Amino acid sequence: MSHRNTVVILGMALAAVLACADVNAAGAKAKPQSASLSDASGNLHVPDKYRETYEYLGTWSVAASGKEGAKEMHVVYASPGTTAAYKKNGKFPDGAVLVKEVFEAATGPMTTGTVSHEQTLKGWFVMVKDDKNRHPDNKLWGEGWAWSWFDAGNPKKTTSTDYRTDCQACHTPAKSTDWIYVQGYPVLKN
Repeated sequence: MSHRNTVVILGMALAAVLACADVNAAGAKAKPQSASLSDASGNLHVPDKYRETYEYLGTWSVAASGKEGAKEMHVVYASPGTTAAYKKNGKFPDGAVLVKEVFEAATGPMTTGTVSHEQTLKGWFVMVKDDKNRHPDNKLWGEGWAWSWFDAGNPKKTTSTDYRTDCQACHTPAKSTDWIYVQGYPVLKN
């Protein structure tokens, strides 16, 4: 075999190995990473670099009372692979992580009209799908999810103490859709 043929074969082999590594890396990214978001007792934290690695689900605008525009904007992300899994069977997969950023909104005139936009981060709401009842003694885990609010100043420590009193009331109208307002996320629809 000539030197040139050996170089070509080695190049093709290297390309195949790199392609397999890319496929394996992509597959690894598609798996929800909920285990790294909680300690042994089930206490959560806001995932690092979620804006770079999570999928954007959608944005909610909370209307201001008695004036034009929004008082808050809620921007929601899901862990990698969550939307594809949801599209398959209409359910969030065990371990899926949802992160909602809550911003105070600002409203003002622009060339397109009166516009509201994100202004100041108020905090995050994090949920982890839990089909396995991982932390039955933790008051932030129940109804198939872990639930936690984090103030903007500290993404590592929740201020929630019990999901039933601190979180669930806002989600009660969405109980029939697994406590999540799925109608606001067009990417979940086929």
